[in-house]
Amino acid sequence: MDQTAATSTAPSPRAVATPASPRLLVLSAFRFPHGDAMSNRLLQLARSAAPAGGTALVVNDWPDDGSRPDPAPVLPPEVQLLTLTSRAHGRLLRWLRRQTRPVRVLRALRRAGVRRGEVSCVYIPLNLFNLATWATLRAVLRVPVLVDVLERHDPGQFPRGRLTPYFLRHRWSSLLAGRLASRVVAVSETLGAHYARRGRPVLVVPPQVDCAQFTSPAPPPLASGLRILYAGSPGLKDLLAVVLQGLARLPAPERQRVQLVVAGVSRVDAPRSSDLDAGLLDTDSVAFLGRVPRERVLAELRRSHFSVLVRPDAGYAHAGFPSKVPESLAAGCPVLLNHTSDLAGYVSDGREGIVLDGPTAEDVRRGLHRALQLDDSQWRRMSQAALARARDFDYRAWTPIVRTFISGVVDASNAPGRSAFASGSSSPNRRSAG
Repeated sequence: MDQTAATSTAPSPRAVATPASPRLLVLSAFRFPHGDAMSNRLLQLARSAAPAGGTALVVNDWPDDGSRPDPAPVLPPEVQLLTLTSRAHGRLLRWLRRQTRPVRVLRALRRAGVRRGEVSCVYIPLNLFNLATWATLRAVLRVPVLVDVLERHDPGQFPRGRLTPYFLRHRWSSLLAGRLASRVVAVSETLGAHYARRGRPVLVVPPQVDCAQFTSPAPPPLASGLRILYAGSPGLKDLLAVVLQGLARLPAPERQRVQLVVAGVSRVDAPRSSDLDAGLLDTDSVAFLGRVPRERVLAELRRSHFSVLVRPDAGYAHAGFPSKVPESLAAGCPVLLNHTSDLAGYVSDGREGIVLDGPTAEDVRRGLHRALQLDDSQWRRMSQAALARARDFDYRAWTPIVRTFISGVVDASNAPGRSAFASGSSSPNRRSAG
């Protein structure tokens, strides 16, 4: 049985149903608003996309994973929330729950008093986009459907390759978005070009942050050791094993000065959920925190000299954009990484971070060696550059262009940093003046 809980800054259905105000309808099925990277993506995009004088209404179908939503989440005034909760035991019931999501969303809107004419656009992440959702919402609401695309998986990421059901669903959703979406928001220029070639109006928006959410960096003096943070779930995307191999290649005196903190996976689970060999874990230089709340990750960033991210030279790495990079920059924590995706436009070697020559253990060793040569004044200059660069990711900087794009007006002249915009163009890439 579905239950609908309406939550906002004043958690009641009547609070959601303010009359005659334009709304962007955002579909979600995550631990919104602060549960994971996708939730943060939705929250910040909703803030920048909320119509002037209106709001973004997020209808979140809470995942049936044993967790429970916060009964009174703290939300910015431009974002309102309706949370759908239900228990679906068994694979068949969970499948039915997914298939009926658009109907349940419409029913929740009706119960909250939201009239059809109040919705100006529907925003859907690619992994929630399917033919039934598109057809139902278009037929009932009669507004544009905008799809947000964050990744393009490769067959090699999965044990069964192209036969993996998740991969097939992903590619099918990508195909539908290229044919049916009114507009596409893409996280990288690679994805933006892909959908522009298919005739979709495209806006490239990297992962956004709220810079005001971060406190000043306060790592220990470098003389006491170099503190490095990896935050996330490596899976088959991030080369965490390469980072540990690079650390192991340092001479013993240098290796003893480095502390690598891994937040997101435990020491026991790491070999099962990533490319890590258990033999690499027998070291005092690495501390595993396991799964920790977002607040703890932000606190660890504040105490670290660098965050680290190594990805292979592969299609999925160039199509995506790691959200951990903008968050690290916003925390004033420079990044030790190799260039994939659009990262070369945001992180310069010796300025916002240390750029590795490639994704190998030897590249990591050389990068760590360079980091160990820094003094506190040199690090502070890098930290200040990281903070300055983070403003290119702040949702406030993106508000004018995102609102313009969602309203259907083709103009990307005010986009910060790097952005791609196209309307049926085969070459959408554009370097902004910002």
